Amino acid sequence: MTWRSNLGRHLLRVIGAVCGIQLGTAIVVNTIASLHRKRRKLKRFPYLPPQELACDDNQLTIFTYGDDLYASMIEAIDAAHDRVYLESFIWKADSVGLAFKEALIRAANRGVKVVCIWDAFANLVVPASFFRFPPNIECHSFPLVHGGLTFWLPRNSGRDHRKILLVDGQIGYVGGYNLGSLYAHQWRDTHLKVAGDFALELEASFVQMWRIVDQDHHRLTEGSPRPWHPAMRLLRNVPRTSVYPIRSNYLDAINRATKRIWLTHAYLLPDADLMAALLSAASRGVDVSIIIPETSNHPLADWLSRAHYDALLTGGVKLFLYQGAMIHSKTASIDSIWSTIGTANLDRVSLLGNYEINVEIIDPSVAAKMEAVFRNDLSNCQALSLDTWRARPYYAQLAESILKPLRPLL
Repeated sequence: MTWRSNLGRHLLRVIGAVCGIQLGTAIVVNTIASLHRKRRKLKRFPYLPPQELACDDNQLTIFTYGDDLYASMIEAIDAAHDRVYLESFIWKADSVGLAFKEALIRAANRGVKVVCIWDAFANLVVPASFFRFPPNIECHSFPLVHGGLTFWLPRNSGRDHRKILLVDGQIGYVGGYNLGSLYAHQWRDTHLKVAGDFALELEASFVQMWRIVDQDHHRLTEGSPRPWHPAMRLLRNVPRTSVYPIRSNYLDAINRATKRIWLTHAYLLPDADLMAALLSAASRGVDVSIIIPETSNHPLADWLSRAHYDALLTGGVKLFLYQGAMIHSKTASIDSIWSTIGTANLDRVSLLGNYEINVEIIDPSVAAKMEAVFRNDLSNCQALSLDTWRARPYYAQLAESILKPLRPLL
């Protein structure tokens, strides 16, 4: 028994040492990144003006600049006459966040039904007083812990990462933008506005989320019957029912590609199947190009993402690093026909963890607009070559190797 006890103690020490090294490395890279962020001056970045497009009897507008989006959203709230539903992952208590709060209060005071949801965890640093609303507004936070005694199960660990606004069942907004001054003009993100009856799809999704977070059983009802839309489809990840269609949607579209796959993502942490699909597409001659931030707001995610770069670049995938600002978009355009805009990142947390919502659009005019946005973003990117990547400092390679086992966590 003695040798087994000694072996057990040695194994525990080794495991503890490895975990300690990983934790220490994570702390160091986060600290260094934080210091760099404080010294870095964010620069202006190129963006395209909003443009309205017709699709499936709906009018779509793609926003790539926060100030433009927020002005449109507040204008829609101020024009509401029946109901306004707002759901946001992050809702800052700054000038932009306050402008939205005041617009919602104005709407409620003129008799509009106003309902709000925000994620409690994502807003821990926001003063609780900011989320005190008048009694004529119904609101709930998506709770820190949910699922009762089964809170520890994976299906109860997801956050509400969605960002949507619905007005009168006829106008809907969805995409990557949270609510806050930082995102108004310092981050490059993408949001979609839908004017038409497809907004009812988004509204139904909000109602279903309200049924999850509402503790007082103030039930909302879904709007008018929803027509079928051959060119547009709403995809929702719902952890509590273990439904994750967004990942499958990406895989199917990537595997169908014959010409180009253009992706823009804030965090690139594909699982084995997505990696295989991207590399397979590149091997059959598809132009696989991915825009990612040179430096994101989550340093650990950056370091874990870099563990994929060598395989992607070796396999013919092109990586472009967005310069001088955070790019937070979650978009794709494939073969000049298929596009998606939404809230889901290409990582495990989004694709198999959080509540997410994406719109799939099969329409050449929308794809052309998304390609124009991609090309415009490329003008602010630096291409990453395999030679440059392999010439990075040895200490960076060492840190990546130490942190690599943590990839499944993100």
